[in-house]
Amino acid sequence: MPLTLLRHAPPPLAYHGRYIGHTDIPIDSELFAPITLPLTYDVIYSSDLRRCTQTLEQLGYQDFQTDERLREVRFKAPFEGKSFDEIERMEEYDSSFLESQERWHSFVCDESVKEFRGRIASFLDDLPPEQNILVCAHGGTIAEILSLLNAPIKKLNYLEYTIVTIK
Repeated sequence: MPLTLLRHAPPPLAYHGRYIGHTDIPIDSELFAPITLPLTYDVIYSSDLRRCTQTLEQLGYQDFQTDERLREVRFKAPFEGKSFDEIERMEEYDSSFLESQERWHSFVCDESVKEFRGRIASFLDDLPPEQNILVCAHGGTIAEILSLLNAPIKKLNYLEYTIVTIK
């Protein structure tokens, strides 16, 4: 089954480079650059956050299903909305947190790696077989999907997509 993974359109510039996991912010329509996806889809899924649903609507898709399992990882309240520079200046910051992905995740995320991976795996397990599927989600969510599918992990910019095959 072909699975197209689309990263949402850009939020307002004030949010670029910030940890905005579950914060429900809109896209910036002035930064929206329409794209054409290469396939038609049997089923379309979206994170329930506005930056994903508005992206699909701006691309002309109306018939999609939202799923909160497609949300970005949940960051701890003190880090949500902050840039790395701001986090680096916080009293509780220690550069040793950057020594491994797991340590950094534990420091900034309110959701464990196991919980995050589990909800994404649950979503993938529920996908209808033999369907052509589009998923609009967040950068971290897409990276986790690619990891779970043992596909090369790509860092997608806003409104970029990748296509993987699920066997």
